[in-house]
Amino acid sequence: MSAAPVLEIAGLTGGYSLNKPVLHDISLNVQPGEMVGLIGLNGAGKSTTMKHILGLMTPHKGRIAVQGRTREGDSEGYHSALSFVPESPLLYEEMTVREHVEFTARAYGVSRADYEARSRRLAELFRMEDKMDSLSGHLSKGMKQKVMIMCAFVASPALYVIDEPFLGLDPLGIRSLLDFMLEIKQSGSSILLSSHILSTIENYCDRFIVLHQGKVIAEGGLAEIGAAAGKPGLPLEQLFYELVQGGK
Repeated sequence: MSAAPVLEIAGLTGGYSLNKPVLHDISLNVQPGEMVGLIGLNGAGKSTTMKHILGLMTPHKGRIAVQGRTREGDSEGYHSALSFVPESPLLYEEMTVREHVEFTARAYGVSRADYEARSRRLAELFRMEDKMDSLSGHLSKGMKQKVMIMCAFVASPALYVIDEPFLGLDPLGIRSLLDFMLEIKQSGSSILLSSHILSTIENYCDRFIVLHQGKVIAEGGLAEIGAAAGKPGLPLEQLFYELVQGGK
């Protein structure tokens, strides 16, 4: 018997207007210890899907559950089970890096000992040791993105929702992030990752969900995506092109 999904979306229709939904009856799940790539063109519905998961948008219909909890039934339990890395960093300019990370740890109820150990490890991993007491307003865009990533990972929830995390990161930062996501996955947490850099995530994700015009048009491992595109054996980037250009 398979484990219950960490994230379960069933029959989700939603968007900014009741008369013109962006998402059309999509269903997907993320299993424990799984990294799933959510891929699609601009406007396909990736960010809208994530906003619904985060509770920033209310579904027109359908159900979203994290570890079996819904926002309606257990809002605190639902939100404490997930963490988010946005595409664009959002920080308080008059707070230091250390204050951001500590603030997030306290919000998630992380113990002082765990906070100290995790923040030290994250600072080393992303080469931010000498920036921990710098104000965020003095950081480069790439460093601000690293702060957002550190805040998300210090929480250690069951589910990470990560939207285009590689923008602004240098090559070493990208490699550090990818390696740490593998470590997080091996520890049992799950990751829903959106990225346009398909060649980068191809060898890291267990499965892929292809969104096109607000609908799931293919999902599964590389072999299943290849079968859906009718081009088995091709790299993910070429398979994605075949799917969205073919209008399937």
